[in-house]
Amino acid sequence: MLENTDMEYKVNAAVSLADFKQLLINSTLGDRRPIDDDDCLQGMLANSNLMVSAWDNGQLVGIARSVTDFHYACYLSDLAVSASYQKLGIGKQLLRLTQDQLKPQCKLILLAAPAANEYYEPIGFSHNPRCWVLERDQSIR
Repeated sequence: MLENTDMEYKVNAAVSLADFKQLLINSTLGDRRPIDDDDCLQGMLANSNLMVSAWDNGQLVGIARSVTDFHYACYLSDLAVSASYQKLGIGKQLLRLTQDQLKPQCKLILLAAPAANEYYEPIGFSHNPRCWVLERDQSIR
């Protein structure tokens, strides 16, 4: 990482499968994402309707990937920043730019990875204990 580089942020720019997979690995989010399932990863990219990305000299170093209606709810599926670029404000800027794309009344909602759980409250998120998850290997009973 170079300290004096100009980070370039892009909204809804194309992100290759290879770049996305490498970013997930470099950010440690790869431990919680299906990095060995290219079809799933490609679907994640193709079906997100809001992606804000951070690039350093053409290298993808951060992404905020969301599914949203832009008016009421924005579900932030991934916030990933390469480990060597963390603590430089990139994640916050990705979140700011994501929020800038939304209507004023639209909520930003996410599930935090355990390692990132403490990140969100200090930057303005409130904790909501009412989340429910149906795992991929479970069916509705």
